[in-house]
Amino acid sequence: MAKMSPSTLRIGYRYRPKRLAPDYDAIVIGSGMGGLTTAALLSDLGWKVCVLEQHYTAGGFTHSYERNGYEWDVGVHYIGEVGAPTRTRRMFDYLSGGRLEWAPMDAEYDRFYVGDKVFNAIAGKAEFRDNLVRQFPNETRAIDAYLKLLDRSGDALSALGMARSMPGLVRWLAKPWIAWRQRGAFRRNTWDVLSELTDDPDLIATLCGQWGDMGLPPKRSPFMAHAMIARHYLYGGFYPIGGAWQIANSIIPKVQAAGGEVFTYARVENILVEDGKVTGVEMQDGHRIDCGCVISSAGVDNTFNHLLPAATVERSGYRQRMQNVHPSVAHLGVYIGLQGTAEELGLPRTNFWIYPSNDYDADTDAFLNNSSDAFPVVYISFPSAKDPDYENRHPGTSTIEIVAPAPYAWFEKWRDATWGKRGDDYEAFKQELGDRLMEYVYERLPQICGKVDYFEVSTPLSTNWFGGYQRGELYGLEHTGQRLSQKWLRPKTGIPGLWLTGQDVLTCGVTGAMMAGMITTMSLVGTRKMTPLLKRIYS
Repeated sequence: MAKMSPSTLRIGYRYRPKRLAPDYDAIVIGSGMGGLTTAALLSDLGWKVCVLEQHYTAGGFTHSYERNGYEWDVGVHYIGEVGAPTRTRRMFDYLSGGRLEWAPMDAEYDRFYVGDKVFNAIAGKAEFRDNLVRQFPNETRAIDAYLKLLDRSGDALSALGMARSMPGLVRWLAKPWIAWRQRGAFRRNTWDVLSELTDDPDLIATLCGQWGDMGLPPKRSPFMAHAMIARHYLYGGFYPIGGAWQIANSIIPKVQAAGGEVFTYARVENILVEDGKVTGVEMQDGHRIDCGCVISSAGVDNTFNHLLPAATVERSGYRQRMQNVHPSVAHLGVYIGLQGTAEELGLPRTNFWIYPSNDYDADTDAFLNNSSDAFPVVYISFPSAKDPDYENRHPGTSTIEIVAPAPYAWFEKWRDATWGKRGDDYEAFKQELGDRLMEYVYERLPQICGKVDYFEVSTPLSTNWFGGYQRGELYGLEHTGQRLSQKWLRPKTGIPGLWLTGQDVLTCGVTGAMMAGMITTMSLVGTRKMTPLLKRIYS
């Protein structure tokens, strides 16, 4: 691995106290998808919003970085439901002012290497079904039953969103309807549901091949979360043209047009509370920004365990509630730069998911108990192949990314050291892990041997340093059934003036965080003011 230099790709306006407006209608902590969506929608309703991002660039997990002539995304590997005028696509179009464009991946958008077998996910509901039937000709009835459950998952997600956004009395009155929408399979774990449809372990493994998209194998994941992800990608995967950073870059102008701003290098140290009400934030430099509406997109762990006064958290009951949720999986990232274009090197527009066997839960447990065991999942992405504009920005080069789980505990002894200065033993450990993961790429793509010009490894400490997640978690809160049942995980908190947004409010992923931004806005302004805006978005 080469010595790292600072990234040259940055968006947002560098924070200085003198650059702040005299007053704001709302402060948003964090510029991830949930925070930016909330800020942009409020801006369209006439609010002046101050977004405070502690990183050197805006976007949260949608940001990209550039180093040594290469560019990588850090969290946007593919997006579903944007190839047609779906609700997801219309929201992206509205937030970006139509500036955000999407390139389709290959029809075989996900490829699952399960032991010595290979299975593919094909874009399109009929195509997906027919391909599964070809691979599992004796399982037609199970496949059709599964697809019917996916059709119903939209109702379950709608019910979850409504439960999060409704005022207390309305939510209580709607409780029977919400429970009915989430009945049956959607209250059980993924393995239990699928094992009732089929006893073919390879079919179950294929249907669960995207479990890394939420970080929980099938015996631990709720079927509702599994179905939401599977349904999201049923018509294929897409990638933002120009790179993942274009998502935030296209949304920020909405905030600025209303007099607001998205500040970077803007670390919030404390959420200020006086007489039980939020009154603003205190910055790392000691500067105070007064505002009676603070929206946290920093995650519930940061919000309740690190930003709020301990007495406020205790008095409002959130200390006890936080015992019921836990951080999601942490991860390693390997970022590879190659000499030669994606076309020259034969890099696909297909994601690779590599598993040692079809028993995902057992493989995960073995790995967590013994780090020398095979990684339970290795995900490989080819961003330069997915982005048709990459060659214009970085001619003659291409990139690959690898993501794999890694417990935060492996790296905890270096947690107090500064990024880039954690010592030789840390760098050696990273190199060892990076070399192990590189072997997965060389095995599947031997033609890149001798073409690798640069690679670097990120760890859970990198996620903590740049993203602010305390234990390097990739998906905020762990998406267990218990987590999805927490009624307090909603935009409106029990602390006057404090609101939540982002993936902890609804579900993980870019789209889940974006929809959380929408329901946070609705909770803030009410249905009467939100309805005309929704008509503009979805008309």
